[in-house]
Amino acid sequence: MPNVLDSLLDSSDATLWEVITKGDGPAGELPLTEEMLLNAPSGDLFGLTQNAGMGWNPSQLLRKQFLILSTQGGIRGEDGKPIALGYHTGHYEVGLLMRAAAEEFDRLESLPFAAYVSDPCDGRTQGTVGMMDSLAYRNDAAVVLKRLIRSLPTRRGVVGVATCDKGLPAMMMALAAQHDLPCVIVPGGVTLPPATGEDAGKVQTIGARFAHGEITLEEAAEAGCRACGSPGGGCQFLGTAATSQVVAEALGMSLPHSALSPSGQPIWLDTARRSARALVALEQRGTVMRDILTADALHNAMVVHAACGGSTNLLLHIPAVAFEAGLQRPDVEDWNRINRQAPRLVDCLPNGPIGHPTVRFFLAGGVPELMLHLRTLGLLKLEALTVCGQRLGDVLEWWERSERRVRLRELLRARDGVDPDTVIMAPPVARERGLTSTVTFPMGNIAPEGSVIKSTAIDKSVVDADGVYRKVGPARVFTSERAAIAAVKGRTGNPIKEGDVLVLMCRGPLGCGMEETYQITSALRYLPFGKHVALITDARFSGVSTGACIGHVGPEALDGGPIGKLRDGDLIEIEIDTRNLTGSLNFIGSNDQRLSPKDGAKVLAERTPSEPLHSDPNLPADTRLWAMLQRAGGGTWAGCVYDVDKICAALEAGLS
Repeated sequence: MPNVLDSLLDSSDATLWEVITKGDGPAGELPLTEEMLLNAPSGDLFGLTQNAGMGWNPSQLLRKQFLILSTQGGIRGEDGKPIALGYHTGHYEVGLLMRAAAEEFDRLESLPFAAYVSDPCDGRTQGTVGMMDSLAYRNDAAVVLKRLIRSLPTRRGVVGVATCDKGLPAMMMALAAQHDLPCVIVPGGVTLPPATGEDAGKVQTIGARFAHGEITLEEAAEAGCRACGSPGGGCQFLGTAATSQVVAEALGMSLPHSALSPSGQPIWLDTARRSARALVALEQRGTVMRDILTADALHNAMVVHAACGGSTNLLLHIPAVAFEAGLQRPDVEDWNRINRQAPRLVDCLPNGPIGHPTVRFFLAGGVPELMLHLRTLGLLKLEALTVCGQRLGDVLEWWERSERRVRLRELLRARDGVDPDTVIMAPPVARERGLTSTVTFPMGNIAPEGSVIKSTAIDKSVVDADGVYRKVGPARVFTSERAAIAAVKGRTGNPIKEGDVLVLMCRGPLGCGMEETYQITSALRYLPFGKHVALITDARFSGVSTGACIGHVGPEALDGGPIGKLRDGDLIEIEIDTRNLTGSLNFIGSNDQRLSPKDGAKVLAERTPSEPLHSDPNLPADTRLWAMLQRAGGGTWAGCVYDVDKICAALEAGLS
């Protein structure tokens, strides 16, 4: 019997012993000049040696250098089958986009470089310790991406290829910080919905539905297997990944009609080639990121976010991009103003009334088609420049008469039998179909600094005829997501029931890195009693979350917020006006003694927490550090960024 160690520590492959100890090196000569040898940094010269050593033709090494950054994950074989899995479909195929862009750079006689900073999967980490790293990872990735850009001193521009929840916001932040460089983002596209079965949002609820007898084991297994209709791209709903793609295009950082293309298909690869051409053209014209990322571009992105009913996570990411671009970050009043002006016009998962997959949003015309309606309403800044080198107004005029628009919209009719004007609607049609604006910012004695609810996603059957969601119910208080989801699943002695207000505290940045709580919100959406339960938390939500879910409550419990003083049985009053986008969130005593919101605030101020509040025992040390740094930089309402000036001032004050 062979020794087990032999198979681990040695091999029977005879070619192992064909060892070569010297090589001739690349043929030819470096294209050096006397001026380069006298004045160029040694790093530039050594870079040429490295480039030749990797096999590029030495005579071509003085081409302009362009860097392609991506969030690629996994190892994809030439036949498309996985050699090693990525964390998610969204970064599994983006290497194909990089290759297409690189080949185009070569065709344009430029010199392409490629580097990678992968990203995690928020769906994969729901309910796990991994979720504590999710939001903090965005900052880490942005820092590393910026370091990689600086570490290629000879680059003349950057293409950023990214798809999903943290990788794409990080890429936007990193490229926004390149004020004096031309940059283009290539969105990684979307996965297809299954021909039959559940989308990737609904399928994340199979555990909760099985626990309540809503589905069988066999149904859960089949739905879980089929949910991804293709191997690459972001999920089929307008969650954080898809919304980030839309926002990148609305900012002018991506080519028109590039967001949400179907991953792996020719139209998707073509975007990468055209993006490489666009970057070369920007460099030739001397157009850089500070020319594109302006206050007008930021305004357009916020308007488009509102009009498509996008993820509330962009309330964290758009201010972060603005910060990196050197722009004034939007505050709650800015968001309120935009959301009152801009109607929701898109019917796309997870919002209704139909809930189309994102590929239909793309085929219906995507961001440019949506912008045509917003232009008619006078809501866009049409002088904003885009990476195609043209002002937005000119881009929309092109789109309106383009063959691309006609053919793709007709394709949607032919393939899916869907009228594109029912996916992206004219404002009168949207009003008639009951679409309401995107977000509301409730305040009150539980959230004196504010909170967020995706008001357009509240189940219409629990909203009164005047458009107001009203609820009074007893608090069910939890300090861990594990305990909360167990109660939702009915796995405890006192399960969550219709009428309850689930309060999940100590889950903000200081508590656990501000985790998403999608396993709770999704369960409530797909359980029969769920629409009659409200959720209040200092955590955040996945972009696919729906329902009466109020997050970002500030201050968070561990920062002394009143939410940390709520107790089981406290009576909570919630009121959300989904038309006028106003809302309140108050502790009002108990069934035995009702209090006014003002008196309720006094009671909370005098209370101490019913039990000691503490951060999650599994909170990683580096996420704790992130939480403190972003707090010094302005906190969640400022985008959870590293504002170095404020952080340094705080450190210096503490050290003095």
